[in-house]
Amino acid sequence: MLDKIALSLLIIGGINWGLIGLFQFDLVAWIFGGQDAVLSRIVYTLVGICALWCISLLFRDRDSA
Repeated sequence: MLDKIALSLLIIGGINWGLIGLFQFDLVAWIFGGQDAVLSRIVYTLVGICALWCISLLFRDRDSA
């Protein structure tokens, strides 16, 4: 379950970065009131932690299911 939550947040972060790269539009900042807003910083931090968590997915044994 934790893996799915982490992947979901990582996908949200990836979509946000795609919007920034293509349109210079930060969806998270727009929703939560700017990049310096507390809620925006929480979302950015959670996405970063999820990215670190998802690194472990690369090294897991898939045959143990």
